[in-house]
Amino acid sequence: PRRQRDEYETQRRVSRTVPMIRLTARCAALILFASQAVATELSLPAGAQQLSERNSKLDTYSLPVAAFDGSVVPSVVYEGKIERQSWRIDTPGPSTLQVLKPLRDQLEAGGFKAVFECEDVACGGFDFRFATEVIPAPDMYVDIRNFRFLSVSREEDEAVSVLISRSNSAAFVQVIYVNRSSNGPAIKPDDAVIEVSEKPEELPDLITQLTTNGHVAMPDLVFATGADALDPGQYPSLEVLAAYLQERPTLVIGVVGHTDSIGSLDRNIELSKRRAQSVRAILVDKFGISATRIQAEGMGYLAPVASNLTAEGREENRRVEVILLSER
Repeated sequence: PRRQRDEYETQRRVSRTVPMIRLTARCAALILFASQAVATELSLPAGAQQLSERNSKLDTYSLPVAAFDGSVVPSVVYEGKIERQSWRIDTPGPSTLQVLKPLRDQLEAGGFKAVFECEDVACGGFDFRFATEVIPAPDMYVDIRNFRFLSVSREEDEAVSVLISRSNSAAFVQVIYVNRSSNGPAIKPDDAVIEVSEKPEELPDLITQLTTNGHVAMPDLVFATGADALDPGQYPSLEVLAAYLQERPTLVIGVVGHTDSIGSLDRNIELSKRRAQSVRAILVDKFGISATRIQAEGMGYLAPVASNLTAEGREENRRVEVILLSER
C-alpha cells in the first residue's frame, strides 16, 4: 500500500541521516581536538622584541616542578624537540605578574595544566635561578629578587616553561617549548658562551690594580639607591675581568657589593650581597666562567671610599669590588 511505502521511505531517510549526523559530530570533535593540538604560539605584548631562538630536534630539558629544596630543584626530564626563546619588552610599567598572567591564561585555554608556579624568593631565589636552565645573558636577564616562573604540561610529552624578570627599564621573557606540536624554525647555532676575542684598552690598568693591590673596584658598574641589579648592556670592566679569568683558569675571586648609608645596616648588607650576586650571574651566564670560581658577598655601608654626606660620595660608595682569593 502507498502508506507503507511512504513509511519505508521515511525510515530509510532517517537511517541515512542519523549516521551522517554522527559522522558530522565526530568530524567536529576531531576539528576541535586538532585546534587544541596545534602549535602553541604565545602572544606577547605589542612591541615585544625577540632576542634569541634556539631549537634542538632532539634534546633533553629538566622541567622544574617544585622550588629549590636545599640541594636541587626537583624536575621532570623531558626528551624530544626543545625550542628556546627569549624576548624583551621595553616598558618600565608592568610587573612580572602582569606579564605572566596573560601568558598563563593562553596556555590554560590551549589545554595545558599548571604543574608549578612560583615567585623569586618562594622559588628559591638565587639557588633556583642557577639550578634551572636560563638562556645566557644578554639574551635573557634575571633579577634574582624579581622574577616569576611557570611550568605547564599537556598530554604525556608536551610541556612549556615561562620565566619572567625585569630590569628598571624592561621586562624579559624566556619560553621553553617541549615537543611543541608543529615544525619550528630552522635550528640556529648555540651561542651560550660568549668568548672574549678582543681585550679592551683598559685591561692592563684594571688587571694591574687587581694583581698589585689584591682588589679593584669595577668603575662602570653603577647602581641606583636601592637597586640590586644591572640593566642589560655592555660593561667593559667585566669583559676585562672575564678575559683575565679565562687566561687564569685556576684563579678564584670574590665579588663584594657595597652600598651608601641610606637605610639600616642589615638591609644594606643584604642589598650589597644581591648586587654582588647579580655581577656573578653575568660572569657565569655571559662569559662562561664557572660559578665555583666566584664567591659573592656584601659589606653594606661598612667600607666607604667617599663621604656619604654628599650625593657624589654616595654614588661612589655604591660599587662592586673584585678581590683575589686563591689559586686552586
